[in-house]
Amino acid sequence: MTKRDYYEVLDVSRTASESEIKKAYRQQALKYHPDKNPGDHEAEDKFKEAAEAYEVLKDPDKRRTYDQFGHEGLKNSGFSGAKGFDDIFSSFGDIFGDFFGQGGGRPSTGADLRLDMSVTFAEAAFGTQKEMEITKHAACKTCQGSGAKSGYPPKQCSTCRGTGQVIRTQGFFSVSSPCPNCHGAGQVITHPCATCRGDGRVLEKKKVSINIPAGVDDGTRLRLRGEGETGPGGLPPGDLYVFVHVEAHDFFHRDGHDIHSRLNLSFSQAALGAEIEIPLLDEGETKVISVKAGVQSGETQRISGAGIPHLRGHGRGDQIIHFSVETPKRLNARQKELLKELAEIDGKPVKETLKGFFQKLMP
Repeated sequence: MTKRDYYEVLDVSRTASESEIKKAYRQQALKYHPDKNPGDHEAEDKFKEAAEAYEVLKDPDKRRTYDQFGHEGLKNSGFSGAKGFDDIFSSFGDIFGDFFGQGGGRPSTGADLRLDMSVTFAEAAFGTQKEMEITKHAACKTCQGSGAKSGYPPKQCSTCRGTGQVIRTQGFFSVSSPCPNCHGAGQVITHPCATCRGDGRVLEKKKVSINIPAGVDDGTRLRLRGEGETGPGGLPPGDLYVFVHVEAHDFFHRDGHDIHSRLNLSFSQAALGAEIEIPLLDEGETKVISVKAGVQSGETQRISGAGIPHLRGHGRGDQIIHFSVETPKRLNARQKELLKELAEIDGKPVKETLKGFFQKLMP
């Protein structure tokens, strides 16, 4: 029997995205599911056909091979199609979970936590140590996290017999899901702890020390293992994720590992050149730079190694100074006199008429 094109089976284009392929398969699986079509062998065949098409198109490598060489190319790579309903179910449990109810086993840890932290521009550049207080679920000290009253240990759940899972039959399929009696714990508490009321956890405040490494940027995420919430039933804690927010600086602006700053120059400083002391990123540190005569607005000068330390490695970026020449808005009489004299020396009188200006342009 000749196999149909997999894209035709799922009714999608050859450029369909992963989400479009998944959505199309869901529709086909629901339409031709054996439970909805009992005794309909044609629907059963189409259900298998859709499952086989999805198994190929959801896998980037298999899809690439199929696009290039078709069904024969898949055969040569060792793929022989879906073997049966057990094979289909194991491959597509995420799909069936959508219309049978989410399955899955018991989580292995407690929940992760998020903490947003603000640091100054300098703290982000050179690193710092901060202590923060968080509120989280921790193991109850009275029952040591078991949730049971002393002398009354938890008993095995009679519904799932300690597995934490129950199996439901859906036509040709066996679907496992968390036990509704023990909620996946595999055991039940007959006499709950008075402190935590059977949860095994209590809310507590804890101070955590957070190391901010030198060179972190705005939005950097730090992970503190084991500082999240303790899980129910004594599960180990999850992790704490710290999101770093860097405050803006009045003088410096960061771009990668370089920092930029603006230096305003007077007309005379720009024309004659100057020696000017400027602040550096290092607290309290300054440097005298030489401004060349005739510098223009928009020109820059670089100080090597005065920027942000590299987060993972040696060295630092640079500090880049942007010059801006200021035109004075108010002049005293002496300043006006000197500037007029300069204009005359330059041959560019400041009160030249428009007629005189065009006369200079004439040959």
